[in-house]
Amino acid sequence: MGVVDTQALTVQYPRVRALDDLALSIPIGVTGIVGVNGAGKSTLLKVLLGLLRPTAGQARVLGLDPTTDGARVRERVGYMPEHDCLPADVSAAEFVMHMGIMSGLPRTVARERTSDVLRHVGLAEERHRPMGGYSTGMKQRAKLAQAIVHSPELVFLDEPTNGLDPRSRDDMLDLIGRIGHDFGISVTVTSHLLGELERTADNIVVIDGGRLLRASSTADLTHTTGNVLVEVLGPAGCDQVVGQALLDRGIRAWPVGNRIEVQVQSPGTLDVIRDVVVDLGLGLIRVQEVHHTLEEVFSAAGGTR
Repeated sequence: MGVVDTQALTVQYPRVRALDDLALSIPIGVTGIVGVNGAGKSTLLKVLLGLLRPTAGQARVLGLDPTTDGARVRERVGYMPEHDCLPADVSAAEFVMHMGIMSGLPRTVARERTSDVLRHVGLAEERHRPMGGYSTGMKQRAKLAQAIVHSPELVFLDEPTNGLDPRSRDDMLDLIGRIGHDFGISVTVTSHLLGELERTADNIVVIDGGRLLRASSTADLTHTTGNVLVEVLGPAGCDQVVGQALLDRGIRAWPVGNRIEVQVQSPGTLDVIRDVVVDLGLGLIRVQEVHHTLEEVFSAAGGTR
């Protein structure tokens, strides 16, 4: 049994079926739920939190049924909503401490935990400022802090990188990785940006139109393509010379920027690459396996982007 399990989970709205016979199991660790806007990600989180009753099927969160045990689920789970829900005239310290108390922490413990989590998310120096003056990145950090202040066993993060610039997005992904791998809190994070989850998530769930397309470890999903990228050291245009030499030897090769992607037809292909580079008097910097991207996996599974 995983931290989350669903069977035949269905949510039917008047004009759309948001979840359609969804069966999945989310293990301990960091799991990314990937899908375009409208795929059913936020609806799934609402069901798992006990905020929305499914039309059919069932769900279990940490062994509990959120439909009948919603309050107990929320005691053990943290939640970071996608939308901006922070009170503008309240400081992060006041807000996070209040959320800790609401989650059952004694006031003294909540104060200590608030100080710790705001430091972890990088808001220690800004904790007494009203959140209305925060940047988008700072608001996302404050929302993340309130989600983990009570040391939950599992935390749901709904589109935590939404609206962030590239640097802030990288920082947020690093924080998510630390929470999942250093703090021992299982994380379920939704996103419509497939590539950003490759470096953070241990497991990926791909859904589209409320249906499960695929669920697997990230490593299995992004398995090798059977090709390698070759980077050589030499004068300008040397990569083209190497590529042509490989083609002359019957090996498929094509340029990728200033590198060469080579189809490995047999173990001997790697020996040929080495020999070609040496014969041309060039330096071999690296030979790197090429892995499938999550975008390729999603397209192959039949998802829409």
